[in-house]
Amino acid sequence: MSFLQALILAIIEGITEFLPVSSTGHMIIGSSVMGIQNDPFVKLFTICIQLGAILSVVVLYFKRFFKSINFYLKLIVAFIPAAIFGILLSNKIDQMLESPLTVAISLVVGGVILLFVDKWFNQPTIHEETEINYLTAFKIGLMQCLAMIPGVSRSGATIVGGMSQKLSRKVAAEFSFFLAVPTMFAATAKKLLDFYQEGHTITTQQIQILAFGNVVAFVIALLAIKSFIGYLNQNGFKVFGWYRIIVGLAIIVLILSGHQLSII
Repeated sequence: MSFLQALILAIIEGITEFLPVSSTGHMIIGSSVMGIQNDPFVKLFTICIQLGAILSVVVLYFKRFFKSINFYLKLIVAFIPAAIFGILLSNKIDQMLESPLTVAISLVVGGVILLFVDKWFNQPTIHEETEINYLTAFKIGLMQCLAMIPGVSRSGATIVGGMSQKLSRKVAAEFSFFLAVPTMFAATAKKLLDFYQEGHTITTQQIQILAFGNVVAFVIALLAIKSFIGYLNQNGFKVFGWYRIIVGLAIIVLILSGHQLSII
């Protein structure tokens, strides 16, 4: 994996992490186009650089992360389902990380859902994060588990999950961002442990590539997150739904026509 390839994937991650379009799915497609999707280090990279993007949330919402102990308890409760299913399904998740077809199908299905979600959940009663109770946090955490399927979108699943529990779009999006912090810390640690247990070692250059990718993803995500919140409040999810459907169908057509999505 070269620094140029790392730059491309990190930019994709930074732009898509907070959009309901699946950052992992887009990185799988990106790595497939570059012909590097089967490299164990690339799989590690696509998980670990998500942490860099997620840390932009801590910077942008710094005061919120030191607000109260209840804030952390709710994040822990919401994180528990992903922690359990992540351990149980680790091997299956790794297999799906190589599958552009899985990503494409997930993009289309998720896109169809996003076309209607604003109509389904249009009467929110929760307009502040402090109004979220522990049961609601847990239910949102269950929805996050769907994002273990590449292409589903972690942010999309948790935002829609929040809206289904009467959260406003803004509160659902922000809680989704907050929940990503412990989730991606854990995912990064688990992926690093698995990488070493499988007998792989990280070279000095790979460490540099990981650091570089995280910095790029952090900076891009920092610029993208505020724009997404503003757009979501004004326009809802429909444009993201159509985008997912178009991209997913295009990938399916390429695969069915015999293309391997490897051009480099």
